Amino acid sequence: MDIVYLSRSDVQSLGVSMKEVLKVVDHGFLQKGLGKTEMPPKPGIHPRANAFIHAMPAYVKEPEVAGLKWVSGYPTNLEKGYPYITGLLVLNDPETGIPIAVMDCAWITAMRTGASVGVAAKYLARPASSIAAVLGCGVQARMSLRALAETLAELSQVRCYDLYPEATRRFIEEMSPVCPGSDLMACSNPAEMIEGADVVVTAIPIVTEPAPPLHAGMLKKGGLAVSLDYDAAWSSAAMKECDKFVCDDTHQLLSTKEEGVYFGGIPEYIYADLGELAAGLKPGRQNEQERIFSMNMGIAVDDMVTAKIVYERALERGIGTRLPL
Repeated sequence: MDIVYLSRSDVQSLGVSMKEVLKVVDHGFLQKGLGKTEMPPKPGIHPRANAFIHAMPAYVKEPEVAGLKWVSGYPTNLEKGYPYITGLLVLNDPETGIPIAVMDCAWITAMRTGASVGVAAKYLARPASSIAAVLGCGVQARMSLRALAETLAELSQVRCYDLYPEATRRFIEEMSPVCPGSDLMACSNPAEMIEGADVVVTAIPIVTEPAPPLHAGMLKKGGLAVSLDYDAAWSSAAMKECDKFVCDDTHQLLSTKEEGVYFGGIPEYIYADLGELAAGLKPGRQNEQERIFSMNMGIAVDDMVTAKIVYERALERGIGTRLPL
């Protein structure tokens, strides 16, 4: 027996597109909504302040895939020249349980996170949404914009803000070719960034004691907020003023809340998760005036359906290293 090892460069070389990842992640949410997945809430350890290492297992019946992602997020890595997110993903043969692949998970994490923003926008944004706002101009913001560019047909302006102006400049420089029909503009503060925006994506580091830059009244009526940073960017009042509060997995959200560190200020009532919306069990946006909030924590179902594409394409192209098990 052997396994296929895929390095970060191997994974990136396969050329899997955001359109492909959007399709499988949307389908993964559908399977989740139909009860055709198994995904316990992710356990984690926290060796340093504001850092995490999480274990994320999942099984999806269609397309059949099983595995586990072991992923870390260390905000201080950026100061050391290392990525914020690192980790490995293991795929198992669902029939025998035998490991069949081990791959770097950074690209997969970034792509499926961005795709989850696109899925949220598909069901929750106004169809005519034309202005997007991005808080935090790192990797997850880049992938989120790629997904929004595929999802929002009317996207014409992207407002960007990062605590570090150089990060904003690089973001605009690198992402402008991805959105040739949109004007990417740097903002001087979060209030300028969010004013009048139809879709707001926040992707700043997750910290245990945040000073939220976005407050009640800042998200316009009819706007969609998508948080990729837990409750670091949004005040409790801002989340609670929304007409609908949605997440990518209710069980995981409430389990994390019970630990007493995050989500203490979220609304008591969770309207739906993205699986319920994808499966048509609950309607998404129902009128032009709804403020809607989507808390996208990142779920293992998204990882596994994306990893399956990566693994199958690697086999087709003979990419990767065979290692004895």
